[in-house]
Amino acid sequence: MKLSKYALGVSAAAAALLIVAVSSFGSTGPNGKKIEFTTNSKEAKESVAQIVNRIETFQFGPQVNELAKKAVDADPNFAFGYYLLATTANSPAEAKPFADKAVELAKNASDGERRYIEAVLLTRAQKLNEALAIFLDLAKHYPEDRMVQMLLGQVYTNMGKLDEAKAAFERAAQLDGSTPRVYTFLGNVELLKGDYGKARELFNKSLAKQVKDSAPFGPNYGLAYSYIYQGDIKSALKTLEAYQAEYNRSPQQQQFPAVFIWNSIARLHLEFGKPEDAIKAYQSGYETIPGSNLDEVQKKTWLGRMHHGKARSLAKMGKREEAWKEAELIKKMIEEGGKEGEQYWPSYHYLAGYLQLEAGDYAKAVEHLKQTDLTDPFHKLLLARAYEKTGDKTSAQKLYVEITEYNQLTLERALAYPEAKKKLKA
Repeated sequence: MKLSKYALGVSAAAAALLIVAVSSFGSTGPNGKKIEFTTNSKEAKESVAQIVNRIETFQFGPQVNELAKKAVDADPNFAFGYYLLATTANSPAEAKPFADKAVELAKNASDGERRYIEAVLLTRAQKLNEALAIFLDLAKHYPEDRMVQMLLGQVYTNMGKLDEAKAAFERAAQLDGSTPRVYTFLGNVELLKGDYGKARELFNKSLAKQVKDSAPFGPNYGLAYSYIYQGDIKSALKTLEAYQAEYNRSPQQQQFPAVFIWNSIARLHLEFGKPEDAIKAYQSGYETIPGSNLDEVQKKTWLGRMHHGKARSLAKMGKREEAWKEAELIKKMIEEGGKEGEQYWPSYHYLAGYLQLEAGDYAKAVEHLKQTDLTDPFHKLLLARAYEKTGDKTSAQKLYVEITEYNQLTLERALAYPEAKKKLKA
């Protein structure tokens, strides 16, 4: 299961690019060692300081966007305010005009503010080399600006330059280590480096600094990933189950239900030998949907995901006829969705390929899996398995290499990476 960047309001992915700290905002020292933001509005500054505090302490939600609106209302010419409004928007379509306005207003802002916004937008556009050059120059001119170090660490992480990322995050923690997010990012670096024990230490340090009822995604899932990489599925499940209970007690569940956690629990049961428990978890996840605040399109999407998971689970149980009935139901949902439904065809091919792979029809599995989302490392893993079964070891090895080079921390990577790494050694 994948969450949209905007699925949780200010999701973990969106917030990753809102890397600022209370101590950084609007406080240039006498030597100009921090970026100066161009506003004379006290109310705008206070609103942004509150946004920063909420993001740094994992308190996401619509309140963050409301604070950004207050900052812009207080100073309609505040470029950084519009940048925050874009970052906390509910969708890419909603974010675009605010981002464009931020760029326009930044022409009259301080040099540091203008270039910072430019570099962040380059990062979002995956123009990492261009963004890196700007952040490195900003770090040189503003050596005590924590937000620059945090973004620098993110860019380095995305580029796979883990030692450099670690150094940037450690510098940020040195400048201000009072909030939990920086320790989550440091934990992520250790996950990618393969030091899972160290990663857990950092995630637990992050959790020790969490605000009550914030139920942060990053360190909780980071802990679960660390166990999955080491094959300790029992501990991973225990971690996710505890997080699901914590999430249900938090205000976040009122904005977005805990279905994504239930689906993660289901995935672990499914891929590690307990398909019956997987079905129960998928169903428990979907039970959070009908009474939620999600719109009808999202509710239908989650219904489709429940049937998708059920089909894969039935295939693992050897109930192939029942599994294909679920697959045909999903196919019908996609066809009835018309133009909007077309985006889900790769998901159908993933399911069909999964079912063919479980049935031992490897040629047909390859045919379907080649049409799935091959930016997803787990989809690549399934295709690699199918290639191996058809005797095409060259194609399989190529995919194993790509999986091990994938550096975004997702459940799909955690599920795929250990097997791919092992296969490369074989």
